[in-house]
Amino acid sequence: MDAITTNTLTLGYGDEDIIKELDLHIPKGEITVFIGSNGCGKSTLLKSLARLLKPKEGSIVLNGHDIAHTSTKKIAKDLAILPQSPVAPEGLTVLQLVKQGRYPYQNWFKQWTEEDEEAVNYAIRVTGTEELVERKVDSLSGGQRQRAWIAMTLAQDTDTILLDEPTTYLDMTHQIEILDLLHDLNEQENRTIIMVLHDLNLACRYADHIVAIHDKKVFQQGDPDTIITPQLIHSVFGLQCQVTCDPICGSPLCIPYSKGRHMKGVNKDETTVNKQPIK
Repeated sequence: MDAITTNTLTLGYGDEDIIKELDLHIPKGEITVFIGSNGCGKSTLLKSLARLLKPKEGSIVLNGHDIAHTSTKKIAKDLAILPQSPVAPEGLTVLQLVKQGRYPYQNWFKQWTEEDEEAVNYAIRVTGTEELVERKVDSLSGGQRQRAWIAMTLAQDTDTILLDEPTTYLDMTHQIEILDLLHDLNEQENRTIIMVLHDLNLACRYADHIVAIHDKKVFQQGDPDTIITPQLIHSVFGLQCQVTCDPICGSPLCIPYSKGRHMKGVNKDETTVNKQPIK
């Protein structure tokens, strides 16, 4: 079953098309990662899936319903998005930020409820932000701040979560911390996670489903073990590399050719995997 599908979706700004006639199927209950070179349209596509960008043509279907004909509050109860490098109002505490996730459930007749309180407490607990609730968001480190934003997203209590480069500007420790958290949400709560990642090796390690975007369309999509090859990396990124097996988790591991003090004697004119050159 698919969480989201697109039908001949065309996206762009002004006269320029960024995505052209895209047919996409994102599986429900799995982690899907968009990969592609800078400017290929990954973030644009993510925004459109959350109805933050109106398509030029085509449609987006969320849980069987065309989002163009669905109310904003209904979408906000089914899908949450965390954009790249979000900024909180100055002076806002972590607790106040997380509470913003309950906005879709508020109206003139229904104010703050016990259910809202439980959702906020759960989000704070699962993201390990209990000790940060009284801290100002703008005083936090990068990893702490990202956990606080994810807590807000979780408080929204949606089955589908979209994240645009959630590990940007984080050191390696905090990258793994955030991705492990998202993995646990998927494994333990069957949340559908859709995100953009630049690190191919982390994408392969955490994704059930990878969508490679190139030349305004899906170049290839599927299980990383199946689709991540030197040929794909060369076609999508223009990068020569070897693809081997990650010795820790068994996922594909991309090793790029480059200049460096330890590259002497290495033939950088061929991209190989298991000693088979690209043809």
